[in-house]
Amino acid sequence: MDVSPVKGWVYQPVPGFEAHLLQELFEDSAPRRVGPFYLSETPPFVPTRASPFVPRNTVFWFQNCWLEPFRVAFESISEAASILRGIQRNWAPALFTQYRRGALIAGKLPPIAAKRRPFPWRAPDSLMGAWTLLDAHTLLASPRCASPFPNGTLEFEEDKMRPPSRAYLKLWEAFVLTGAMPGKPDRCLDAGASPGGWTWVLATLGATVAAIDRASIDDALLALPNVSFIKHDAFTVKPEDIGRIDWLCCDVICYPPRLYEWIERWLASGLCKNFVCTIKMQGEPDFETTRRFAAIPGSRVTHLHHNKHELTWIYTTASPV
Repeated sequence: MDVSPVKGWVYQPVPGFEAHLLQELFEDSAPRRVGPFYLSETPPFVPTRASPFVPRNTVFWFQNCWLEPFRVAFESISEAASILRGIQRNWAPALFTQYRRGALIAGKLPPIAAKRRPFPWRAPDSLMGAWTLLDAHTLLASPRCASPFPNGTLEFEEDKMRPPSRAYLKLWEAFVLTGAMPGKPDRCLDAGASPGGWTWVLATLGATVAAIDRASIDDALLALPNVSFIKHDAFTVKPEDIGRIDWLCCDVICYPPRLYEWIERWLASGLCKNFVCTIKMQGEPDFETTRRFAAIPGSRVTHLHHNKHELTWIYTTASPV
């Protein structure tokens, strides 16, 4: 068996936002196309507890990134499966050619559950690898990936009755990704709350929620004893006006620099240490402000499966659930 490490990283683009990924990758050097993927020596952003500097050529706009890619030739379907099983248990196929042959290989590997997940749900601690076929006798694979979910996707058992908007799925995914979430007796601030999708998540977890927006939230949420509503522009509210909170969640539609300036004030105040904020792009992606968020030590900036033209900044000191 001749395993050949692949120099660089393999990127799975976010459908519909391939141009953003390419713009990041071309900051360094031209990537190489491999089916629907891109092979590049431009590094992905991988969160650490100390990241005081984020290089200009760091990549954020991807669905998944293969961190340790390798190429290996094989003779038979059984040999291909044996190679992968010999490395670890969990492998998600990402086929773009040789579908029949790939399905036979996948059938000889431990199954990866494709079912929708309930919430709350704890992601497994074991590594999730990814693999594909370049041709009938060549595997491209990586045992470690940036996302713990198969091909960077996480589907939930949706609640189609109670949430006032589908935005709640983003917050669910952020909590599962970090392994931490609020509950009793936590106090939360939901900025840009209307119509109340994120407030609904926080309230159903048992937290006390102050929802802020210039437009009101759903009447059913206003009736909850652990929800209060403040009719106001969230960004004009000072941290000391709110006081100490456990979680700040923000889904405000605004230019990224304005969000960053507001979050800076909260960080400086020391009144909150757990944040989930959507960095919404207005037209072209704001790579500079994205890097500023990522440079906050301990930060995670990612494109969630349920994000659209936006990234999510997550910073938490809470213990995993």
